[in-house]
Order: sequence, then structure tokens, then C-alpha cells
Amino acid sequence: MSGSVSSCLFSVLGLCGRIKMSDPCSFSSSTTCVTKHLNLLLHVDFDRHVIRGKVQLTVEALEDRFSVLTLDTRDLDIKSVSVNQQPVRFALGSKHSFKGTPLNITLPFDLSRGQQVIVEVAYETSPSASALQWLTPEQTAGKKQSYLFSQCQAHHCRSMVPCQDTPSIKHTYYAQVSVPKDLVAVMSAVRDGQEVDPQDGGRIIYRFRQPVAMPSYLIAIVVGALESREIGPRSRVWSEKEFVDKAAFEFSETETMLKTAEDLAGPYVWGQYDILVLPPSFPYGGMENPCLTFATPTLLAGDRSLSGVSVCAVVLQVDVLNKVDWNAWMFTPGMPPVKPQYDTTLADACIALSQRWLKAKQQDLNGFSESEVKTLSSHQLIEFLSLLLQEEPLPLTHVKKMQELYNLNASTNAEIRFRWLRLCVRSKWEEAVPLALKMATEQGRMKFTRPLFREVFNFDKYRDEAVRVFVAHRAAMHPVTSGLVGKDLKVDASR
Repeated sequence: MSGSVSSCLFSVLGLCGRIKMSDPCSFSSSTTCVTKHLNLLLHVDFDRHVIRGKVQLTVEALEDRFSVLTLDTRDLDIKSVSVNQQPVRFALGSKHSFKGTPLNITLPFDLSRGQQVIVEVAYETSPSASALQWLTPEQTAGKKQSYLFSQCQAHHCRSMVPCQDTPSIKHTYYAQVSVPKDLVAVMSAVRDGQEVDPQDGGRIIYRFRQPVAMPSYLIAIVVGALESREIGPRSRVWSEKEFVDKAAFEFSETETMLKTAEDLAGPYVWGQYDILVLPPSFPYGGMENPCLTFATPTLLAGDRSLSGVSVCAVVLQVDVLNKVDWNAWMFTPGMPPVKPQYDTTLADACIALSQRWLKAKQQDLNGFSESEVKTLSSHQLIEFLSLLLQEEPLPLTHVKKMQELYNLNASTNAEIRFRWLRLCVRSKWEEAVPLALKMATEQGRMKFTRPLFREVFNFDKYRDEAVRVFVAHRAAMHPVTSGLVGKDLKVDASR
């Protein structure tokens, strides 16, 4: 799953309010004012690959005589700005390599500390907005409808919404999203109804509310041919119909996991905990958005062995964090380091079996049996294969014997299959090459796709085949994935 130490740090400091600091990755006036609420009115245009609409920001001054508000933007076309419904002057500053472009708004009056105004910005995103990924029908499981998803972490929300794009500021939000009637919209918020778009009968407006204050990088939107299944009293799983029933089975224990998390960390404050399984081309493992965790379809192992990674929801409350003296926690000497003593029983079994295979001679192979892996859990089998990958490639006879006994080609667990196929290709087993390329192209998770392509590419006899398969499937890949695999395989982007 995605994560950011810096985002977590700024989030914690923003919650407690004890330490005042600016964000070096943001232009916004985060030390002089704070956004309390966003109201989003969005129109998703699949033909032009843009979102157009308005955002209304409720902004509170943190100092007296506050008169100029600066928001973060990146590649946004700003149409107009008003403050309390009064048109005002605005100017876009110079473009920065990673921070984007500051939007400077001159208020028609000075604010005193604690006063609030509503700033409305009408705008349109760019087709190349860094937060928005537009998938063609070929990149989806159904192959019939286009698909949109956002990825705002760590500082990409500014390319989707003009805002104070820093995790030190948290706000609630409300959204109305107009999409084609054949598609469904979901967001990192609680669903709040839907209606036919009064301005276009061929579109539906979906409404969402997020009453828990959160940083801008957790705003998320997905639009596609989605279906859902109930998997608990506060959970649904969302996906294209090709995955939705498999996902419902895989994540059917979500409520049990949520209750366990609450026993450890306190009540789950977000209300709804839904899981969205994205199309196969989704290049990441997932994203822990409030109310809607993004998940890769490679988690659908068929035996729930990978479902535990879904429950990474944030359960800490403001009251809990406010009890910590963060100045003391950050700046006073800590306790002496303690090296914990872990139980290595499960790992020991993996290490022992891997060492047997690594040390085995040809005449020793008949000493292995299928019973050796029957007692191993899926996670132990993953560790066993990982240990083998850290060493020199096994002789081809060893890998063939392993398949004969363990039948790893039949595994539907993506983590196991990925490591097994890499092991086979490294040992120059030609029969494994088409299996490796099939896995590399039938899903697009970079964790799997890039290493598999690299392994085949490094198998000299099949280097050209790796390039040929990549070029043939590139159009169905996510742009991030295809760009990086192309670099791995030294394929020119114009080819």
C-alpha cells in the first residue's frame, strides 16, 4: 500500500496544532489561514479527459489583517474567482517544477483572526493532470467502458482541485459529481444519494459527504462501470462486474478485521469502510482513502490469503493525538533503544527448507516430497520463495523437481506465482517464459509487471520476445507502467 512518512508527520503536526511550520512542498498560505470545508461541483468529461466545475472553500484567517489567499494549483485553467459571491482579482504565479503554480487571490476586505469567508473558484483540469488517470476501455476488465481514478498522494490534489494542498491542513468536504448515466461515481466519502442531472438527462449526479476532517491528498474519485456487493454492516466492495463477486468472497471477513482494529486502536470514525477493486491495469498495490480503500485485483487469491492488507484504515482520533506533547516527543532525548525479541518459528521453517534446496545435489532431489509445503501457510510459502530469489539461480533440474512436487504453477496467489515464475525464468526454464509474460500483461501492478519483464529480458534467448510482448500490450497498460517498463526494456517511446 501507498504511504508517506512526511505526509504522516505533517498530518500529526497539523492535528495537534502545537508546532507551527510551513510546508516546503506547498505554495498555500497554511500558516496564515486554514481551509475548514470544501464544496465540490464537478462534471467529468470522458471525451476531453478533463474535470470541470467549481470548488467553494470555507477559509478561516489565522491572523489579523489577512487579505491575500494563496492556493496550490498545477496545470489548472482558472476561469473565475469570487469571495462571498463577489468577483475578485486573482493571478497565477510562476510555474514551479514540482509545486505547480500558486493561485494568488486578493480578498475585497481584510479578515480578522477567526473570521471566515467562502472562496469560489471555477476551473478545469488538464488532460494530463497528475492526479487523474483516464483508462481506455481496453485497460479495464470489462473492455467496454472508460474508467477514471485519482491518486492525490502526495501532492497531486492541486492538479484536480485548487486547494491548500498540504497534509498539515484538514477539512471536511461535500461533492456533487456529474457522470454519464452508464457509469457510477464513488469517492473517499459517505454516499449521499443521486439524481438525474437536471442539465443533461444522459447524466447522473452522485452526491458525497465527508464529515471527518482530512488532508487534501485523501480526496479520491473513481468513475467506471461499477457494481457493489454488501460484505458487512458498514462495508461494501466495489468493482467491475468481472471482479465483484470474487472480491466479495475475498473480503468477506472485513467486519471481523475492523472490529479487531477497533479493539486495538479505538472506534472507526469514518462510518463507512468500502473496498474498491480497480481494473487490472491499476499500477499500485492500493491506497488507504477514507471510506473507500483502493485495492489491486492481484489481491484476489481465491482463498482470502491476501485479504488482510485491505484493512489499513486510519482509526486514530484527534482526541488521542491531542494528548501527546508533540514538542517533547519530537525534540527531547528519547529512551535507550530496545531490540525486541521476535518469535522466529514460522520463519525458521522457511529458512530450513530453502537451505535444503540451495545445498541439494542432483542425487539429493529424490529426498524431497510434496508434504514439505502442505504444512506451510501462504505467507510462509512466499517467504520460502523470497529466500531462494536472494541467492544464485537454482539449477534447472531443481526447479523442475520443485514443480513436480509442489505444483506451484497452479497457484492463484499472485504473491506466490510472481516469485515462482521469477525463480523459473532465472533458472532458464523456457516453459516458464510464456507464463511469466502472461502474468506480466494480464495485470498491471508495477510490483509484479516490471520484475517479470526484466527477468525475461535478461534471459538472452527471449530478450526480443519480452520486447515484442510489451509493445503488443503497451496500449492496455497504465501510462506510468508502460513508461517504466519501456525504460526497463530500453524500448523507445515512439516505437
